[in-house]
Amino acid sequence: MNALPTFPWLTLITLLPLAGVLPCLLLRKAARDCRGVALATSVAVLGLTLWLGWEHCSSSGWYVIEDAAWIEHFGIRWTLGLDGLALTLIVLTAGLSCGAHLLAWRISERVPFFLALLLIMESGFLGVFLALDLVLFYICWEVMLVPLFFLVGIWGREGRVRAALKAFLFTLCGSLLMLVGIIALYLLHGEQTGTYTFALRELLQHPLTGPAQYWVCGAFLAAFLIKAPIVPLHSWLIDAHTAAPVCGAVDLAGLLLKTGIYGLLRFGFPLFPDATRLWLPWLIIPALFGLFHAAWVAYRQTDLKRLAAYSSVSHLGLVVLGLAVWNTTALEGAILLMLIHGVSAAALFAASGMIAARAGTTQLNELGGVWGRAPFLGGLFLLFGMASAGVPGLGNFVGEILILFGTFSAHPLLAAVAATTMVTTAVYMTGLLKAVLWGSPADDAVWADLTWREGWVLVPLALLIVWVGVYPEPFLAPLREPVQFLLTTVGTLSGGAP
Repeated sequence: MNALPTFPWLTLITLLPLAGVLPCLLLRKAARDCRGVALATSVAVLGLTLWLGWEHCSSSGWYVIEDAAWIEHFGIRWTLGLDGLALTLIVLTAGLSCGAHLLAWRISERVPFFLALLLIMESGFLGVFLALDLVLFYICWEVMLVPLFFLVGIWGREGRVRAALKAFLFTLCGSLLMLVGIIALYLLHGEQTGTYTFALRELLQHPLTGPAQYWVCGAFLAAFLIKAPIVPLHSWLIDAHTAAPVCGAVDLAGLLLKTGIYGLLRFGFPLFPDATRLWLPWLIIPALFGLFHAAWVAYRQTDLKRLAAYSSVSHLGLVVLGLAVWNTTALEGAILLMLIHGVSAAALFAASGMIAARAGTTQLNELGGVWGRAPFLGGLFLLFGMASAGVPGLGNFVGEILILFGTFSAHPLLAAVAATTMVTTAVYMTGLLKAVLWGSPADDAVWADLTWREGWVLVPLALLIVWVGVYPEPFLAPLREPVQFLLTTVGTLSGGAP
């Protein structure tokens, strides 16, 4: 670990998107230049994250930690850290942000403001995945929320204002719960140790004891499970996905939902080991309910975007099941599925948006014949649908099968029940692909196939899905040490499933 790096690369990566906001706003009368600046900023962030990954691919533990005094009177520090878990997520963030800027080329109204919001949101995501101080983490958590509200509320489709308000209120309630938990943790930890701090590493050295830890842990869990989201806290996601512009939906599916799971792994579980051992087995219930409920509702959907949104909720139920089982195999599978679902879901929403832009609708009974009209776009849509269905050889399958193996070793019957959802997912995904790719077209209009800009968004995602499906080891290796840290910190579960 480089405790004092010669150059604050993590700080640069986190703040670089914010540095691109001002030029975007200054170039408000030259939309093309504004797009170029925003895209160049995100490409620079992607280059830096890939370089960091290359530099530390053979390292272990914390690769880099940057620590500086910020508001010392209250024990608040500017602390950023990079380990295998954070690295995979910031690369995902940088890659999907580049894709979002390419997709935003279709936006024609208030372009500078739109791109500035995308950059602010990217900075918030990066800060969330790198922050090791609870106050810094909370600030970055909130920074993600405001751009989302405006992106959905201003540039969304029908029902955008209601969807934006609903998403804002749900996530704000979660944020306030987390803020209460952070303050309570700060005060209680200070009373027990005499050190008042928000630094994660110091808080981990002296975990909270006594009954209060269960309530504080509950506040953190509620905040993160709203953002995950898990049934019945998921309804904001469906409306937000349906109303959001394509690039907003990509960020929602690919990144925003991952912040909740990441929060559990980085803060929620290790800070409260005793409470985690109590709460974890009970997470199996909402995980299984969400898994089946969302899959069933997805099967009944007639709208392309809503079906994809419910599919995301169902997959995240499987991720939460992997966390609740709490063994090495299930945890590695849950984290890998979280990551690759970020890729496949973002790709599915991006391809759906491209199809909807050509067809002028997202209703399944009005779509059809995409394979014949735009074979390259249809072929990639088929690949993303198959990945979501858990077809072997594609990325999602690896994460799902690891979760099921890990679950089987602890609860064989539970694994058998969970495995049936793979059949359910295959059924509704097959119906979706049949309706979109091979159904009868609603008109005789000629479609343009995949443009080069759309290809730069979809083809890298497709290659990544295949890579993870065929050779997942490079993606599993950085996760092993964070998983072992979690298992060591929290310990094993003695109660099993309730």
